[in-house]
Amino acid sequence: MNTFSLTPLFRHSVGFDRLDTMLDRVFDNDKNAPSYPPYNIEKINDDQYRITMAVAGFKLNDIEIMVHGDLLTVKGEHSQEKSTDEITYLYKGIANRSFNRKFNLADHVKVIDAKMEDGILKIELTREIPDAAKPRTIQISPS
Repeated sequence: MNTFSLTPLFRHSVGFDRLDTMLDRVFDNDKNAPSYPPYNIEKINDDQYRITMAVAGFKLNDIEIMVHGDLLTVKGEHSQEKSTDEITYLYKGIANRSFNRKFNLADHVKVIDAKMEDGILKIELTREIPDAAKPRTIQISPS
C-alpha cells in the first residue's frame, strides 16, 4: 500500500486539514464497496448538481434521504409485504435488497429537492456561498 503525506502543502494553507482524510477515502481501493443501486452525478452548471439513482421497485415510503453536516445519506428498505404464495424462480435477476448509499457534500452544498419518477430518484443540489465567504476587497488606510 502506498502512502503519501500532504504535510508540505499544509505549510502554506489554513483550514484544509480535512483534505488529507478526504483524499485517503478517494484513493482507498476497497473492492467490497457497494455498487447497488447504480447512480450518476451530474454537473448542471457551476453551482447546481444532480444525483440520479436507479431505484426500480422501491416506493416513495421505502426511501429516506437525510443530510447530516456534509454527509448525504440515501437509504432504501423494502416494506415487508409477506406473500402467502411461495414463488419458485427459474431466474432471479431483479435485485430486491435494501441499500444505504452515502455521498460527501462539499462546503455550502445544499439539497434543494428530491423527486422520484418511473424508478428514477433525482436529488437536486445547489452550492449557496454565503456573503461572508465571498471575496471582498479590504481597504488600506493611511497610517
